[in-house]
Amino acid sequence: MSLSIPPPEEHTLKILIINEGHDQRGYREKRCAVSPSTVKRMVQRGITVNIQQGAGQLSGYADTAFTEVGGHIVEDIAPVLQETDALLCVNRPDEAVYSLLKPAALVIGHIDPFFQQPLVEALAERKLTTLSVEMIPRSSRAQKMDALSSQASLAGYVMVMQAATHLPGILPMMMTPSGTIKPAKVYIIGAGVAGLQAIATAKRLGASVLAYDTRPVVAEQVESLGGKFLSIDLGETGQTKDGYAKELTDEQKQKQQDAQRDAIADADIVITTAQLFGRRPPQLISKDTLALMRPGSVVVDMAALSGGNVEGSEPGKVVTVNGVTVIGTGNWSQAVAKDATDMYANNLYNLLDEFFSDETKQFNLNLEDEILAGCVITHNGSVTNDMLVNAYQGA
Repeated sequence: MSLSIPPPEEHTLKILIINEGHDQRGYREKRCAVSPSTVKRMVQRGITVNIQQGAGQLSGYADTAFTEVGGHIVEDIAPVLQETDALLCVNRPDEAVYSLLKPAALVIGHIDPFFQQPLVEALAERKLTTLSVEMIPRSSRAQKMDALSSQASLAGYVMVMQAATHLPGILPMMMTPSGTIKPAKVYIIGAGVAGLQAIATAKRLGASVLAYDTRPVVAEQVESLGGKFLSIDLGETGQTKDGYAKELTDEQKQKQQDAQRDAIADADIVITTAQLFGRRPPQLISKDTLALMRPGSVVVDMAALSGGNVEGSEPGKVVTVNGVTVIGTGNWSQAVAKDATDMYANNLYNLLDEFFSDETKQFNLNLEDEILAGCVITHNGSVTNDMLVNAYQGA
């Protein structure tokens, strides 16, 4: 089944990028869904690109950077929304925005669909076609569109830099006339995209790095970056077909925590990156374990905004728990908003490029394609993703 988003006659695909301001949790969104580079490429393909005034300001791109490459800056987006074929977002759009879109318009962004059932059902009710970038399959063909991985890679870097800023010491070994400073010990839990980038960054800064993951298969990747891999025998663990770690049993979780306690207590910095696809993240570090760490040690909880890996971490805040600084600020890639924008914009351009028809100048919504079959979650009045349907029925 190959469908096209129905446009008015004789026009090219019209795309709108909004100035997202504060996201649904109150954070100021600094990233933008396009960069001047991707706008230029879209315009060259015959796409009409409308950008709300100031949308790129906080990522380092003035309005003129977009107009110089053929983009159109709009101040009042209400009339533009009504004729938009595709709305490109970083986060999920507000009702004030999506309610003005015409039926069958395409909405692309981080929808967080497993935890936003009312929003997803509202988008379906308005007959909007919603593409959730979190649901893009982790396949070789879709790698260039994988926004989760691109933003997670930046998050790994940022978490190490934030930890280094809060640590009352330095990361590298330093030999001075007044004595030798030993390298800081960094322990990283989770060796996915974010964890591997954190390992690489900490090693480049001169730290001694130890890492752990429930998937023994990643040990080689950890060691190739200069880290040491902590081996814990949990029995059968493994990963999903998309490369995510499988959820552990309660017995495995307890065994894991017990085995990691010494590594955590010995570390100057601990970074947790454990997140489960479509489920709340597991708690990996208790307050009792935090109390074993030296005063002034730093823990970064990557999952703080979605439930947390660390007991006592607070979403959006830096707090002190049992003498340990616990960082749960979240929105990690926004700390490097320009690079985050460039990477996310490239992901979205690659997605559009894959399904854009130069002949019709429209987005070809081929729902039999494996990529679109996975990431299109609403279409023609229904929630179309089976995983979401099952999750909502079990809620």
